[in-house]
Amino acid sequence: MLRGAAGVAGLLIAWELVVRTGLVSDKLLPYASTVLVEAVRILGSAEFLTSVAGTMTAWAIGLLYAIAIAVPLGILLGSLPAVEIALRPIVEFLRPIPSVALIPVVTFFAPEALELKVVLIVFASSWPLLINTMYGLRDVDPLAKETLRSFGFGPLAVLYRVSLPSTAPFILTGVRLAAGVALILAISAELLGSGGEGIGIYTIRAGSGASLDLVLAATLWTGMLGILINTLLVRAERRLFPWREATA
Repeated sequence: MLRGAAGVAGLLIAWELVVRTGLVSDKLLPYASTVLVEAVRILGSAEFLTSVAGTMTAWAIGLLYAIAIAVPLGILLGSLPAVEIALRPIVEFLRPIPSVALIPVVTFFAPEALELKVVLIVFASSWPLLINTMYGLRDVDPLAKETLRSFGFGPLAVLYRVSLPSTAPFILTGVRLAAGVALILAISAELLGSGGEGIGIYTIRAGSGASLDLVLAATLWTGMLGILINTLLVRAERRLFPWREATA
């Protein structure tokens, strides 16, 4: 944590010096100190806080839908090889498609700004959840499953008692990866899809007013949100599965 903070401080100092010494004109890049002051100021701005709420609302709804869809589907595909083989071509066809490329198509079916963001978030965030769940099930100790079967437990009991507990850390890792993807997609949809409220819309408005320091301040808080989300989920992983870190 301290090393990370030192790295960020070093970057800000270097940024300030580059502009102060004239290596980069302050017309092209504002002073780091100016951006930091602006970042603190907009915390008291109702417009900015409303924009953050708009982005985080879409982020939360989309991520929850993605979890509800992708985790059960991952359990199905990971538990039934025949189904996984049958659906693999569809998964491999859809997975490489850039989510932002779907904005024109999704707009026809989800014209509302929130709906557009949620659909794109669900599409993009489902893949890390799906893949991590599938690979987690494949990583389950086969001896543990065979032991339970030898005592007369059926497939559902084996899944509930052995496979799902063993896969839980992989699923939570998928949630952490999906959370970052969801934030990126929420803001990307705002920047490219326009309409509604969100950090991306706020950034567009600031840019149209030639307020680069305001744009960078909003971008700074976007990065901080990403760090906060990742930190909370990493701590959740360590608290729920301390044995995993010990054996890593």
